[in-house]
Amino acid sequence: MQSTLVSFPDGALTGEGEVLLVDQSAAIVVVDATPFHPVDHTWPDQPGDSGAIAVGDVQVRVTEAVMAAVSDEGALAVGSDIPVKRGGEGWTWMVGHRTEGAIPADIAVGARVTLTVDADRRDSLSRGHTACHLASLALDAALADLWRKEIGSDPLGNPDFEGKANQSSRIHPDGSVDEYRLGKSLRKAGFDSEGLAASLAERQQRINELLADWIAAAGDSRIDVEGPSIIDRRTWRCTLPEGEVGFLCGGTHVRSLGEFASISVSLDLSDPQLLVMTTTAVAA
Repeated sequence: MQSTLVSFPDGALTGEGEVLLVDQSAAIVVVDATPFHPVDHTWPDQPGDSGAIAVGDVQVRVTEAVMAAVSDEGALAVGSDIPVKRGGEGWTWMVGHRTEGAIPADIAVGARVTLTVDADRRDSLSRGHTACHLASLALDAALADLWRKEIGSDPLGNPDFEGKANQSSRIHPDGSVDEYRLGKSLRKAGFDSEGLAASLAERQQRINELLADWIAAAGDSRIDVEGPSIIDRRTWRCTLPEGEVGFLCGGTHVRSLGEFASISVSLDLSDPQLLVMTTTAVAA
């Protein structure tokens, strides 16, 4: 058994494959190839795709695609129950399709199936994920002068506040919510938290100005892959007026920033130890 081949990095919404495993108790179907993007259990920022699996006229709804792993002995582990790190010996990494209700008898091991992703949901999650990355870059730029010490740089060369402070990121259709911890360790690293609090509105305005400029430029956006399987590394790349940027990223993205009418953020510092950035995208 080999790791699931995935076509979602190319934007695929449909595909065909052979059923490799059916687990009725877990409501999971594993296929050798799929267009479905699964939620990553180690950093569950983007939800998995939903859609359907069909054999002829027989169809079952897929509520969410998830990461799964199968041991050399044939044991299935799903999501957070996977006991090994990615690439661990003795396990093969797969995409599991969690179904709604019982799995029809026609969708059995060895069957050739058609897989169809919910296009509107995928598109809105892709906009949300691209907007999330762009907002993080704009945030780093807007906070760059608040650092008193040298730290690592982001893809645009600004101090990497995102990488240093982000403690959670949740992508949803056409947006995201990111939380940044402003604790002692960040202050020791040289960040001026008090300066941020005193100028929050100005920082938010600067982020939104940058995002508006980037959207107006309508640069290309793509996913580069090192291989065709779910465990191969993928990198999101995007052309901005300042140059091309890239992040290691397992999610899905738009093909062009021209797909946005706007991206905007709001910053919340109600808890002085926690900056919350809410990003909202509007489709063109």
